[in-house]
Amino acid sequence: MSLATSYAFLVLAVVLGVTSNSFAKSAEGFTLLFPSIITGITIVACMYALSIVMKNIPMGITYASFAGLTIIATVVVGIIRFNQVPNLYSIIGLALIIAGVLMVNLLGNN
Repeated sequence: MSLATSYAFLVLAVVLGVTSNSFAKSAEGFTLLFPSIITGITIVACMYALSIVMKNIPMGITYASFAGLTIIATVVVGIIRFNQVPNLYSIIGLALIIAGVLMVNLLGNN
């Protein structure tokens, strides 16, 4: 599997992670059936995609990238879907997460 394919699976894992987070909120503590089922399916698929990525990209780099990108994307979904606007300090923290993901991927490879 090529490096490009691994990064495509990483993007898929992020999309699945954001989907699971969004439906987990909608599931209201797993009291609603449909959002709960979607949450479970997407989190399992997300972990599968991450396991594929880890065949070519080191585990630490994979998970740091996944976590950072999922956090950023989940915040964007929260803004759009749930009207949860972050404050100034949250925005600064998110910018630092973006900087960290870029550093890990662009400068952290041996």
